Amino acid sequence: MKFAYRFSNLLGAVYRQGNLNFSRDGNAVISPVGNRISIFDLKNNTSETLPVSTTKNISCVGLSPDGNLAIVVDEDGAALLISLISRAVLHHFHFHKPVSSVRFSPDGRKFVVTKENVALMYHAPGKQREFNAFVLDKSYYGPYDETTCIDWTDDSKCFAVGSKDMSTWVFGAERWANLIYYSLGGHKDVVVGCFFEKDSLDLYTVSQDGALCVWESDTDPEGLVLKKTQDSPKPLRQEEEEEDDEGRVEGEEGEVIRGKSEAPKEKNKVKNVRYKQRSKHFFNKEGDFNNLTAASYHKLTHILVTGFASGIFHLHELPEFNLIHSLSISDQKIASVALNSSGDWIALGCSRMGQLLVWEWQSESYVFKQQGHFNNMASLAYSPDGQHIVTGGDDGKVKVWNSNSGLCFVTFTEHTSSVTNVTFTSSGFVIVSASLDGTVRAFDLHRYRNFRTFTSPRPAQFSSLAVDVSGELVSAGAQDSFEIFLWSMQTGRLLEVLGGHEGPVSCLCFSPVQSILASVSWDRTVRLWDMSDSWQVKETLSLTSDGLCVTYRPDGQELAVATLNGDISFWNPQTASQTASVAGRHDLETGRKETDKITAKQLAKAKAFTALCYSADGESVLAGGQSKFVCIYNVKEQMLMKKFEISCNLSFDAMEEFLDRRKMTEFGSLALVDEGAGDGDEVNISLPGVRKGDMSSRNFKPEIRVSSLRFSPTGRSWAATTTEGLLIYSLDGSLVFDPYDLDLDVTPTSIRKQLRLKEWMAAIVLAFRLNENALKQEVLETVPHDQIPVVCGSLPDVYVEKLLGFVADCLEKSGHLQFYMTWAQNLLMLHGQKLKNRSGSVLPTLQALQKSIQRHFDNLSKLCNFNMYNIRYAVALSKQKCVKRPAEEEEKEEQDEGLSEEMSEASLDDSEMIL
Repeated sequence: MKFAYRFSNLLGAVYRQGNLNFSRDGNAVISPVGNRISIFDLKNNTSETLPVSTTKNISCVGLSPDGNLAIVVDEDGAALLISLISRAVLHHFHFHKPVSSVRFSPDGRKFVVTKENVALMYHAPGKQREFNAFVLDKSYYGPYDETTCIDWTDDSKCFAVGSKDMSTWVFGAERWANLIYYSLGGHKDVVVGCFFEKDSLDLYTVSQDGALCVWESDTDPEGLVLKKTQDSPKPLRQEEEEEDDEGRVEGEEGEVIRGKSEAPKEKNKVKNVRYKQRSKHFFNKEGDFNNLTAASYHKLTHILVTGFASGIFHLHELPEFNLIHSLSISDQKIASVALNSSGDWIALGCSRMGQLLVWEWQSESYVFKQQGHFNNMASLAYSPDGQHIVTGGDDGKVKVWNSNSGLCFVTFTEHTSSVTNVTFTSSGFVIVSASLDGTVRAFDLHRYRNFRTFTSPRPAQFSSLAVDVSGELVSAGAQDSFEIFLWSMQTGRLLEVLGGHEGPVSCLCFSPVQSILASVSWDRTVRLWDMSDSWQVKETLSLTSDGLCVTYRPDGQELAVATLNGDISFWNPQTASQTASVAGRHDLETGRKETDKITAKQLAKAKAFTALCYSADGESVLAGGQSKFVCIYNVKEQMLMKKFEISCNLSFDAMEEFLDRRKMTEFGSLALVDEGAGDGDEVNISLPGVRKGDMSSRNFKPEIRVSSLRFSPTGRSWAATTTEGLLIYSLDGSLVFDPYDLDLDVTPTSIRKQLRLKEWMAAIVLAFRLNENALKQEVLETVPHDQIPVVCGSLPDVYVEKLLGFVADCLEKSGHLQFYMTWAQNLLMLHGQKLKNRSGSVLPTLQALQKSIQRHFDNLSKLCNFNMYNIRYAVALSKQKCVKRPAEEEEKEEQDEGLSEEMSEASLDDSEMIL
């Protein structure tokens, strides 16, 4: 088995904090999710998470006008320059202070970063100049408090900066003689947004108390006069005084511009730019106070979108301030608002609920609506074909995700407490979930409804769940009564209550080949229950410590058990004997939390694996627990093969092995001191006697952990539910060169020579020995369609499985559907019996093939149904026209007859007059 698994996608979370952005074409939303960036393609209905991450949660994202570059800044001020084309980090930079906003100029030559009360303008890397990332051009000092927002004019000549000191500052990007800086007041609260009008210096400013000020400039952008660089020679003393008056100081790193209370002196008698307040409007007209938290403006359509702390957003047309639309999307505050390039779609992000919505305001409909789990995810399960993933969370919701698109397509909310476990039945159309509310529920994926609810005679909290291979038996273990309950899926009746464990039942697992249930408990035993023999205990396996997790190998011939002492033991269920053991406590490498009094090395003695999963071929086992690492062990060799670090986000607790000594004082850690900053809603009152403030309204650092692990049935990927979300790791075949039976004669030249000689089978064998995907695809697509059965029949057995796996991969990506379906059909028909004999090793390949075929079937069936509807509509329309046509012809004939009679009568009258 290859261990070249790489992070491929992040599911279960769509938005955390920071500003949303649309792509250049307006068809994709770029959303910060924790310390990662996710791109949601609204046109193709897919999601992608970039393979880059920051060291802490992302606070702001700036997108270049051409859509090729992005600047990502985290909470500490560490910045990444990312290429959105190659998905690679181009440059690292650190601002050493939190950054509030980043904005590129419309021409793409500069970008402005605001931190504290300073606006820093940098040269942006471009195609026409050398790559000098983060080269400081100018520093602008004006506001007396932290800056909040930025906006540029369309010609990139000026930019405006809003501040918490209730003022807005307009700065010149060049050395303008009539505009160095200009300060605007008029607000009584924090400025949330400032927006220039199109091709104008006119400005709109929006404050947190719901006030909108309209500012009118007496100068057009063309009226800005560039300051002369060559002045007449002056005495040194006089030059220094004038420079001091104007607030400009030259430096090696860039020009520093300081705002003064007085306007700069006019040297060349150029009229300075002046602003006047044209009007002022208020959003909170009814008297109910509602904080304005986010705003965005579209210059072409003059549409202003504002989001509020109550979850309401408004659409206004400026400058008349006409209300177009108002809608409530949540009961939590809207943290970010963005408009796409055409102004039709509005992206709205709610950080507390983890919601991301895209609203089309003209048709008043949702283009995109996703929400992750509000709290941690507790469990996940793959569908038998690998197409879907179901997750259960502490918020009581059961969500089903499409593994191809990465989007949630159905959410079940029937549970009233935390969901502890979820699983699919063997059919793939039924989901079963267990919860702490005392119920086990079954959901139908055809009608999207809860069709069965299983309960116990006495109230019990279910912490474990298992469904047998037939899908008929449902079992759940209780953590308070130490019992296992069995129900019938068809009737919904309770069949039996299995007793015998002397501690909480921590995990259940059915054998994939027999009707045997394995249960592990805190009483240091694993019990094997025979479902076919009156539910009797077949075997009892004694453990050295409390049992936490149990799982069967895919062929049912081995059992893996994780215990509290950090060991993983492997058992033969037929002989009830232990075959192997792995000591994995030191592989966890747990971190030290900020509240811990002892070191991480001492803490590791109390940590253990809480999630286990076999790989699709059964050779390896995945293990995870209260740590940021997931380990893969080889069962036969009993050794660690690879460790995956699931997160490097220091915003989570227990990420580092050693605490920062600079934060340690004689009174404890400074991280435990509540600074009273609140949650952004001006909640600045610290509760007396509480170390971290009001936990209901303030954020706290969640601990990093892995709650569940599952391998995909196709063997191409595995998933983990973590504090960060649902992480998907998949095999990246394009980056792996793994030749098979390589020889000196096996070269791309010799392979193409065989193709020219029309030796198809020899070319295929050589291509698979070299094992380069591009070359294998070239060889397969060169084989004529009528020669496919001949080539498949003469192919050696050792290459049949390899070719079938490659056809399954190509079928998922390629558009040559019939061609690759012909390859798959001939391989299965001609070598089906031999493949059946080694079904255990071929099963992941066949499931990958089934997944690809099923996806194409779903897409084509939708397209065919739509085409059938259009054809029926066209036929009905033509019949309707055929019915109308004879009636119209009769009316026309009657009109013609009437017209001829009138003409004949008129001619008679004329003849009479002549006579």
